[in-house]
Amino acid sequence: MTEKQDNELSQDTEQQKNRQEPSEKEAGAGADSIEELKKSLKEAKDNYIRLYADFENYRKVTARNKEELLKYANEDLMTDILTVIDHLELALQHSSGSETSNSLAEGVELTLKELKSVLEKHGLITIDALGKPFDPSVHHAMSRIESEDADENTVVKEFRKGYMLRDRVLRAALVGVAKKPDQPGDPESGSTQNQPAETEEK
Repeated sequence: MTEKQDNELSQDTEQQKNRQEPSEKEAGAGADSIEELKKSLKEAKDNYIRLYADFENYRKVTARNKEELLKYANEDLMTDILTVIDHLELALQHSSGSETSNSLAEGVELTLKELKSVLEKHGLITIDALGKPFDPSVHHAMSRIESEDADENTVVKEFRKGYMLRDRVLRAALVGVAKKPDQPGDPESGSTQNQPAETEEK
């Protein structure tokens, strides 16, 4: 083999080597690009999951708020109508025994029952107070009433009925609460500590 042929062969080998080297670099760069794409895809997926969770929470809160709004939409109207009920009940309590008054009382009573029936369909609930233990969440104590028969802190008198709209107190019942009669010489006689009383009725 001549020197010229040796040189040509050497050049061909060098060129082939140079062609191979870029291919290896390109392969490495391609692998890096795939890893970057995988990383970007994972970040995008995480962001999507986070945004979807936020949207679901927002949707649930909005639905709950809408439900609450519809559930208690008539609250102000119900409160105003309670005054009408109070007046009708007072009219029944103070009706005289004459025939005319009795006829009028019957009409008022029927009207009252019908009105309450309609309101109950829309969620109005009468608070049952008499004979129940005093409950500050639904009762408002107006007085302490001495009683031998009733248990301590039992509601023994109802000054004004209380009502709820579904599970929310619309108006607390105004009540009188039982207490045991004071004993002469009792050091705790007259004490009102931890009692719901505001005034005392005997």
